[in-house]
Amino acid sequence: MGTVTRGTTNPNRLRRMDRWIAAVHGAELRRELRRTGDAVAVDLGYGAAPWTALELLQRLRTVAPRARVVGVEIEPARVAAARPYEREGLAFRHGGFEIPLPERPLLIRAANVLRQYEEAEVTEAWARLCARLAPTSGDSRGGLLVEGTCDEIGRRHVWVALGPEGPRTVTFATRLGSLDRPSDLAERLPKALIHRNVPGEPVHAFLRDFDRAWAAAAPYASYGARQRWIRSVRDLKADWPVTDGVTRWRQGEVTVRWEALAPRA
Repeated sequence: MGTVTRGTTNPNRLRRMDRWIAAVHGAELRRELRRTGDAVAVDLGYGAAPWTALELLQRLRTVAPRARVVGVEIEPARVAAARPYEREGLAFRHGGFEIPLPERPLLIRAANVLRQYEEAEVTEAWARLCARLAPTSGDSRGGLLVEGTCDEIGRRHVWVALGPEGPRTVTFATRLGSLDRPSDLAERLPKALIHRNVPGEPVHAFLRDFDRAWAAAAPYASYGARQRWIRSVRDLKADWPVTDGVTRWRQGEVTVRWEALAPRA
């Protein structure tokens, strides 16, 4: 299910998303490993080369040493080209949004996949993918879908995190030295939000307020872009439901609850 993407990929392109997953959700992966003995992650639409799947495995195993990764691609030739890179814990399969695995994965990462789709198609794609996630049970929140967009070398990235119940948060991540102002990240908004960056929509108001906080924090620039970003997010938190703390802000990230940025009907 789905259509073939351009397949553009570069080594280390998805490092910001991967590191966030490992840092913020690594404990959940370890807990699920203890509970079930298995943790499967899917790199959906990995593209013309398998680098992002290889890197996802490496980064997940820093927090969950027995995690497995399956790269899923809708273009059969790309799957055939990736097969020589298979190893213990890493496999490649032909498929799309149906996620052709017998088990329900703990993680699906879909980076730069929905960008080519129409906005109206995003909700259906999310629903299909969320339905394939590991379900909630007991104290488990279930699986995680991370869907977003980044630039060609991974300096700027915005993604939505979803659980079996639907969207939870939106994360903005950047190499701070490349940033003139936070609204520069608007061009990397995921498909569900990129056409909503217009007056009257919450995501537009958020980026406007972020730019204002960035401008007000200009005196902190003498201490470096990181300190300016941290100060900006502290001010932003007074009016927006920021869910993370200074540890993640220092990485050039900020995460906000989805409901605050969700498109208006």
